Amino acid sequence: VYIWDMDETLILLKSLLNGTYAEAFGGSKDVQKGIEIGKRWEKHILQVCDEYFFYEQVENYNEPFLDALSEYDDGRDLADYDFSKDGFDNPNKRKLAYRHRLIAQKYAQGLHSVLDQEMIKLWDDLYDLTDSYTDKWLSSAREFLEQKHLNVLVTSGSLIPSLVKCLLFRLDNLIVYSSWDVGKDQCFSWIKDRYPDVQFCVIGDGWAECDAAKKMRWPFIRMDPHSHRFPGLTMTTVNHYIDVVY
Repeated sequence: VYIWDMDETLILLKSLLNGTYAEAFGGSKDVQKGIEIGKRWEKHILQVCDEYFFYEQVENYNEPFLDALSEYDDGRDLADYDFSKDGFDNPNKRKLAYRHRLIAQKYAQGLHSVLDQEMIKLWDDLYDLTDSYTDKWLSSAREFLEQKHLNVLVTSGSLIPSLVKCLLFRLDNLIVYSSWDVGKDQCFSWIKDRYPDVQFCVIGDGWAECDAAKKMRWPFIRMDPHSHRFPGLTMTTVNHYIDVVY
């Protein structure tokens, strides 16, 4: 099982917005262009969150994973359920669980089921522009994930925007854990319980996931623009780390 830190490993956004991605290339990248690309992604993410994923309503009720509230869901048919009039100003776990069920369905179906053709064109063009600007970081990451491994994402961001990022960056239908409230250690422990008797490898760019991996005695591969970076990361490199630990 490969456990990925999502932001700045599979998805580049913060480093585009603050210019650090471009600056790592010593002047060969247009910093301002990267910032503009990042701002466009930010706008897309917020728009999709608010319009299709109840984010304005659930923003203050982050959960660590999508089915964390399933025990509160009574299975009610939501086809005619009016989410705008169910009194969510005074939220309870059941109302929150209903929203999570619908979010999970939309996440599984993908954005092509909710976006119109104009939005899909804007989104596709932005993805291609970003992939070109980052020397195919995004598409190389996707290709790596598609090599028939089991991949789980852990993000330090909140859950709903992270799911939307996955969809917009074409990382569809991956299991996502948010360490926002619970920390990376707890997420890694849940993942270990979910997949017993397998080997794990953690790939990320930060110290939190590095420390959590060490505590679990799992191999950790650090990503940064100077050494391991998409498309420079290969299975040969990953297998070397795994062999050393296991």
